[in-house]
Amino acid sequence: MCPIWSPAAPPRQPVLFVNPRSGGGRAVRAGVVGRARELGVAVVVLERGQRLVPLIEEAVETGADALGAAGGDGSQSVVAAAARTHGLAFVCVPAGTRDHFARDLGVDRRDPVGALDAFTDGLEARIDLGEVNGRTFLNNVSVGIYGDAVQEATYRDAKTRTLLATARARLAPTAEARGLRVVDDLGREHVDPSVLLVSNGPYALDRPASPGARPALDSGRLGIIVLDAPGDGAHPPGRSWTAPSLGVRAIDPVHAGIDGEAADLAPPLAFVIRPAAVRVRIPARTAAATPSPRPGRALARNAPIPGSR
Repeated sequence: MCPIWSPAAPPRQPVLFVNPRSGGGRAVRAGVVGRARELGVAVVVLERGQRLVPLIEEAVETGADALGAAGGDGSQSVVAAAARTHGLAFVCVPAGTRDHFARDLGVDRRDPVGALDAFTDGLEARIDLGEVNGRTFLNNVSVGIYGDAVQEATYRDAKTRTLLATARARLAPTAEARGLRVVDDLGREHVDPSVLLVSNGPYALDRPASPGARPALDSGRLGIIVLDAPGDGAHPPGRSWTAPSLGVRAIDPVHAGIDGEAADLAPPLAFVIRPAAVRVRIPARTAAATPSPRPGRALARNAPIPGSR
């Protein structure tokens, strides 16, 4: 299955939302705001403490016909969800720390200014969105060690140290049971796994050249990875599979990282894929020049996690 990229007429009233703090101020350093205005794009720069959703709603009410985000994956997810709700095109301008979504979309993460060309000379396709309990995610939802770590106040400034400390606490023999239960595609139950990762499209676990990348953003499937705690000998220590939906049981609210942002989810957790949910635009020159994975380049498939049986 190949993506259907079609030439898209420039929007009449596009709006770009800029998070000036994402990526240590990357959008500001790159000159994204000035270049966007030169291209005729209205720019809304988020001030500290402002909420993004009301600003988007105001822009839509006043006639915005395309929405873009210059920031990290958390900001991208919020704007993409609004674009889906209002049936508008979405433009990703990578200006975060890692920009996972931009990478898998094929947008050059090193060139946030160049990504603005999607507004004026773009190609458009439809991609999937993931949802958990009605909340949209572009990349993934992580529960377990990472979900706990992002709740910590130290995480943003000391990610590695916080993750290691959280892992030690979570994997300690005295760690409190959480009551999280996941049933995999083979019918095996995983109780309190160390990691549960549910992604909008499966990651390529068997491709050393592109570790952690999603070959497809329009497969119509969630990617699901479960890693059990060491010493849990009930079955092989991990499993990966794909599915259009996933239910997860728990006793208490679940700490989660949703596209890198901390959240608490009320049980039960209901994950679902929304196929072809949002129109996304990329610069025409990027689509022509970049050989990286495109939406629909490969079909998802069930696979065991390396090291499992």
